[in-house]
Amino acid sequence: MNKVRTPIEVRYQETDQMGVVYHANYLVWFEIGRTKYIESLGLSYAKMEAENVVSPVIDVQISYKKPVKYGESTFVETWVEEYDGLRTTYGYHVINERGEIAVSGTTKHVIVRKDTFRPLSLRRSFPEWHQAYLTSMEGEL
Repeated sequence: MNKVRTPIEVRYQETDQMGVVYHANYLVWFEIGRTKYIESLGLSYAKMEAENVVSPVIDVQISYKKPVKYGESTFVETWVEEYDGLRTTYGYHVINERGEIAVSGTTKHVIVRKDTFRPLSLRRSFPEWHQAYLTSMEGEL
């Protein structure tokens, strides 16, 4: 299974009154990691959206283990956890500067027509994505 590490700069505005990253900001970091992961496969959300197709999140799981603070060096590690041709589940670890997992989670996605929100098969509609996901899960990028 291939994983992509994306550096994240912890910005002051992302922290709360306790000086730690506000919990919802990790979801933004997941999206940054997911986009970089997809780009590492040679794919593009923008090209998918140009075909009137979007990929909404249908489920989120997140576990907070250690706080991340302003000024820390961190990165988000992203991979495909599960894929069945219709649904894709991405896995994430936010790793702090000590190499510890600070946050872990998953997001589950489908692809839908933007105008109707009717689900599509990724396997049939975007066969290059389908193959890239299968190859990535096998660890053969």
